[in-house]
Amino acid sequence: MPKAQDTKARIVEQAAALFNQQGYAGASMSDLMRVTGLQKGGIYNHFRSKDELALEAFDFAVQRIQGRFRGALKGKRHAVERLTAILGVYERFLADPPVQGGCPLLNTAVESDDTHPALREKTQLAMDTWRSLIERIVNKGMARGELMPATDGQDVATLLIATLEGGIMLSKLYDDPAHLERVLNHLTSYVQQLASPG
Repeated sequence: MPKAQDTKARIVEQAAALFNQQGYAGASMSDLMRVTGLQKGGIYNHFRSKDELALEAFDFAVQRIQGRFRGALKGKRHAVERLTAILGVYERFLADPPVQGGCPLLNTAVESDDTHPALREKTQLAMDTWRSLIERIVNKGMARGELMPATDGQDVATLLIATLEGGIMLSKLYDDPAHLERVLNHLTSYVQQLASPG
């Protein structure tokens, strides 16, 4: 990778962690200079604005999460096994987060709700991708007879995502992994109950 591309990639990675921990509005240019070790001109040599950097940093964070999903799902065929693999990604989410600071989707969704339309739109697209993944797994599982006939993909996606994000939030708030562990235990039982008895 050429030096300029390498520097840009490093800025994006460091900014992703900063924005995820301090928020877009809470991270100043001096914070960005501190974490990257670059002067303002060095950062603006690669990005036209803080906005552009924030959008690329969010994309980087989402790609990190999606990479973990791909790795977890590799070789898994049965719907219950695939849904359980998604939950498994979150077993190490607190100890080894894809990006420091909690879930980038949750953090950005809360912060950008009314203040940053472009980030809000990117967050919705990332969430749509996650929801669609779960819905596809459920729909294929039903078509193959792996899941109970009345299983609804949208219901499963909403329940899994909302409960996981709530567990992460509580664990981060109280600095206690027990909240996410309880969520994972509950959702693992829930997913197993979706399996078709046949």
